[in-house]
Amino acid sequence: MAIQKGDKAPNFTLKNSDGNDVSLESLISDKSAVILFFPLAFTGVCTTELCTVRDNFTEYEDLNANVVAISVDSFFTLKEFKANNNLNFPLLSDFNKETAKAYGSLYDEFIGMQGVAKRSAFVVNKEGEIVYAEVNDDASKLPDFEAIKAAL
Repeated sequence: MAIQKGDKAPNFTLKNSDGNDVSLESLISDKSAVILFFPLAFTGVCTTELCTVRDNFTEYEDLNANVVAISVDSFFTLKEFKANNNLNFPLLSDFNKETAKAYGSLYDEFIGMQGVAKRSAFVVNKEGEIVYAEVNDDASKLPDFEAIKAAL
């Protein structure tokens, strides 16, 4: 079951595209956090989603938010995906699928693959509380970026 607005955000520590650990605690130590789960690197809708965030990144900075995007891809894959798309925020690897599962953002089956992250968006305040939650079963649907910004 997906976590809901008002819930305590599950903590996590994941590898970024450089192989360094990033925790939820570090993301919310000084700002709110926007956590985006996306199914797979190098796919059309995922590329559109993350490039949209890249192109509007100053808006998130102005709203005092750290942004991260999480997929089940390896951090090696995410490093190439980040470089190819000139992404200006961290990509985190949930290769073992524990974080997506904790957030209720994991498909049982996605076009023949098991354990792919659902396209989801969460805003976590500095107290670790979920103030916005969106989990899309339809992977072709982008998150509601305006609602995310409004929650910040």
